[in-house]
Amino acid sequence: MDGWIGKVPEGTADRVGRLLAGRSVIVSLARPRRTKLGDHRPPGRGRSHHRITVNDDLNPYAFLTTLLHEIAHVETWERLRHRVRRYPPHGREWKEEFAAILEPFLSAAILPPDIAGALAVLMRNPGAASCSDRGLVLALAKYDRCDPGQARVEDLPPGSLFRVDSGQVFRLGPRLRSRYQCFELPGGGEYRVHGLSRVEVIT
Repeated sequence: MDGWIGKVPEGTADRVGRLLAGRSVIVSLARPRRTKLGDHRPPGRGRSHHRITVNDDLNPYAFLTTLLHEIAHVETWERLRHRVRRYPPHGREWKEEFAAILEPFLSAAILPPDIAGALAVLMRNPGAASCSDRGLVLALAKYDRCDPGQARVEDLPPGSLFRVDSGQVFRLGPRLRSRYQCFELPGGGEYRVHGLSRVEVIT
């Protein structure tokens, strides 16, 4: 059994399988990565298949969204592979593929209303990273297993101390659009941390 089958929500595995049928694609689970939730590598350099990796710590709905995002890259590559000029990885063609892939999952009413609603909004103009869409991030986060000692940066009061996955400790400063100005302790170096990032609160 492919490892991804047990990661997607109930009732969606067959639909994902049909998307992959007829394509030479290997889907692998990856250990959590801070910089991305998934990725796609097309055939090349002696490899005859597409390779998709998705972080294995995602909740089922986040896993599905990420997997469909990467499958859209597969379809875009297959459609445009004979084009002489390069195309932007998240340009118009990819957006069209991603929206077309999402639509049957929404019309089948197999996803919770909050997830389906957020994905319906995303379909209008998909972004390069699903985790950058605030509405979708908040909808998906409802299905995470939350550590009681963690919180989102945007929910912390100014001046709060928090620790990130790397072990660095920061003091929260002012909001600068989607990110916050934060100062590392004890050195005082300035960093920008996204407001939706989950961090360990230091009391």
